[in-house]
Amino acid sequence: MNFQAIDTRSVNTIRILSIDAVQKANSGHPGLPLGAAPMAYVLWQRHLVHNPKNPAWPNRDRFVLSPGHGSMLLYSMLHLYGYALPLSEVQNFRQWGALTPGHPEAHLTPGVEATTGPLGQGTANAVGMAIAERSLAARYNTAAHTIVDHHTFAIVSDGDLMEGISCEAASLAGHLGLGKLIYLYDDNKISLDGPTSMTFTEDVGKRYEAYGWQVLKVGDGDNDLASIDAAITAAKADTARPSIILIRTTIGYGSPKANSSGAHGSPLGKDGVAATKKALGFDPEKFFEIPADASSHILSSNARGEAAQAAWQETFDAWAAANPALAAEWTMALENKLPENWANVLPKYAAADKPATRASAGAALNAAAKVIPWLIGGDADLSGSTNTGLKDGGSFDGKTGKGRNIHYGVREHAMGAIANGIAYHGGLRTFTATFFAFSDYERPALRIAALNNLPVVFVFTHDSIALGEDGPTHQPVEHLAALRAMPDLWVVRPADGNEASQAWQLALERNHGPTVIVASRQNAPTLDPARCASAEGLARGAYVLSDAKNGEPQAVIIATGTEVGLALKAQEQLEAKGIQARVVSMPCWEAFEAQSAEYQDLVLPPAITARVSVEAGVTFGWARWVGRRGIALGIDRYGASAPGELLMEKFGMTAERVTAAVVDLVG
Repeated sequence: MNFQAIDTRSVNTIRILSIDAVQKANSGHPGLPLGAAPMAYVLWQRHLVHNPKNPAWPNRDRFVLSPGHGSMLLYSMLHLYGYALPLSEVQNFRQWGALTPGHPEAHLTPGVEATTGPLGQGTANAVGMAIAERSLAARYNTAAHTIVDHHTFAIVSDGDLMEGISCEAASLAGHLGLGKLIYLYDDNKISLDGPTSMTFTEDVGKRYEAYGWQVLKVGDGDNDLASIDAAITAAKADTARPSIILIRTTIGYGSPKANSSGAHGSPLGKDGVAATKKALGFDPEKFFEIPADASSHILSSNARGEAAQAAWQETFDAWAAANPALAAEWTMALENKLPENWANVLPKYAAADKPATRASAGAALNAAAKVIPWLIGGDADLSGSTNTGLKDGGSFDGKTGKGRNIHYGVREHAMGAIANGIAYHGGLRTFTATFFAFSDYERPALRIAALNNLPVVFVFTHDSIALGEDGPTHQPVEHLAALRAMPDLWVVRPADGNEASQAWQLALERNHGPTVIVASRQNAPTLDPARCASAEGLARGAYVLSDAKNGEPQAVIIATGTEVGLALKAQEQLEAKGIQARVVSMPCWEAFEAQSAEYQDLVLPPAITARVSVEAGVTFGWARWVGRRGIALGIDRYGASAPGELLMEKFGMTAERVTAAVVDLVG
């Protein structure tokens, strides 16, 4: 089927709608929509399998606009193709309460598959979606019925491909052979500061060939719709490799600012918009004009997606009837639920046990994975250290989709964003793992996960200076405080094996946001069950672990992780001095903050102002819990290279120091 004049008119409708919204907001990026509208149109009109009437249809193709600054392109597409995004929302672009924020937000706008703000994140999100598709296909497709079979498409920009995260993601995608992943590269040779020739002169095609991708090229992405169509068709035909289509475009096409950085991040201005409309055959005096013939033509393509979903539903119903157990599991996984009483399998530890919490957390993960078969994840080449390898899970193979251990390699930047992509896709629960000091590499993905309420579990081990000889480059001190500062991210630092099991229960049952589990390299003796409260208190964030033995407490010692053991020793020393102290384990600030004021006051009585916190990290933030009169004991400097036990002593992480602090307060 050849392209006609109506196709060009439809492309220009997308362009004009986008620049009108940017101009009305007096804010935004008109250049990308003007240049990339043809590739977006050909993809959506001829190839993308989707149904605007049911944006959550499980077997739809996924589309990611990685350069989120070009969001008006996506909003124009969503409106014109009939998603629940009325013109009034397009006209309210970038305004308070609108469904059209400056960068797309998946939790907010119908049809947006991924929140793509920081450049490069979307490229990795798309890889995660492609991994999810392959994994689900391997688990649920049968010889008689195929219920998972779709593509993941992403428009990517120069900025995306400059960011290091995209290199890591592309390298992994090529290695895995994710043949249903397709990038459309908006190759316009312009970035915000000027021509990309100032900074970006590599041969992108050769780079992606080296990654193991199929590389296709379109010389005229401004007008040659047929070549774009042919390239997408060729990309879909290669199922052994991911594909990237290099599409040469003109940023700000049709405008007075075309082919200049001036079109990148600023409105065209009243005169510029008028000139662009005139150049593209639209009336300069009309605003938000959507020609009836273009609208009708665009909407006509939706019949393809509706028919595809209807056919899929027939197949799904037959599959479900033939495979009732799998069907029940499918529903549970898609709805982000867990099997009944699943947590009963989590390990429990006796007083004589003293595994490092990385080991006990790993045991809990493996126990959970046996009863939650849609739990999949991986690590940054550190499974032997993080204890997060799924025993008998097998290595994930991108071609077959089999295996539950994703070997990310030393690619933390991409790992977190790929995990987010798996979560965006749905149908799987996922986790990542690396050393805590390297959480900085995952930080942008952690932030996006929190912003979007993605239930990803981020595991970090080697949680403090106590890891020892590797030295300050690997010893986290500021990281707990940094992650606790992130809204809607829950950070859990378990004290022993039982708390580690409970940490995994909390993380997996928290299906509305990401959870961080921070575990130790050093051994963590089990808190004596004969004298300590149950570790089930972890779910409430903080609990009274050991109360005063004789009378009311005069002081409260609050601790996390292995430092809880120091608090218990200090409690004994204080009792010998006639001072009654309560020990509170506070593994998760955020969970405690979510409790009622009554429960918080029960654990930390307001009348007890003599409070001491102890944690092997910076003391920033602890004033909230110890108050003005309290003392926060921690490590407000970088570590050193020496055995862990010696470092803890040298840096004052001792029971004696805790005891002295309480004595100073109580007098």
